[in-house]
Amino acid sequence: MRAADLISDEIPTLDGSDNALFAMQLLDEFKMKQLPVVDGNEFLGLISDSAVMEIEDPEAHLKDCHRNLQMIYVQKDQHVYDMIRVASEFQLSAIPILDNENKYMGVVSIYCLVRELSHMASVMQPGGIVVLELNQTDYSLMEISQIVEGNDAKILSANVTSVPDSQKIELTLKLNLTNIDAIIQTFNRYDYIISASFHKSDFDEMIKDRYEELMRYINF
Repeated sequence: MRAADLISDEIPTLDGSDNALFAMQLLDEFKMKQLPVVDGNEFLGLISDSAVMEIEDPEAHLKDCHRNLQMIYVQKDQHVYDMIRVASEFQLSAIPILDNENKYMGVVSIYCLVRELSHMASVMQPGGIVVLELNQTDYSLMEISQIVEGNDAKILSANVTSVPDSQKIELTLKLNLTNIDAIIQTFNRYDYIISASFHKSDFDEMIKDRYEELMRYINF
């Protein structure tokens, strides 16, 4: 699952011409800790409720309050696990998404992220992750399972997402092994395109820790 797939219109954005007072009102209305500030499709930064309170002039335009804005975001093709890391590290309630040219695309709420994670089985189990890019007509879970099981591994979960404006899909596999080098080599040998892989045990521990931090933050 890519960051761009989770963009929602549930969360508003602030314009650079909006003032600090309006920002505080919008943050309070939508019960958000942060909101993105944009100028057209240019991302100016995230502003938090605490940062707004530090602005002395309530009529000050947000675009002029550079020191109160944080340049925190994820790229549109980053994995949902990267979003967990960023959200928990910076205690975000909103995660801005930028395209490959660093233009603003939209925002993902922390609640949307948790909802997506709840659908992804085995997120808390240790193991490696492989993300395959496939043509829809070439998708065969049986063949993929044979490759994995041929390397003495098992698929714990499999999630399919469509790639926008194409006939391709992304298949995210959670495996029961942390060392998946041999599996990656086999996929390469069969000409599969691997768009991402995560296979170190300490990465899994980090994801587990970040996930738990995220849940503690939400439940606070």
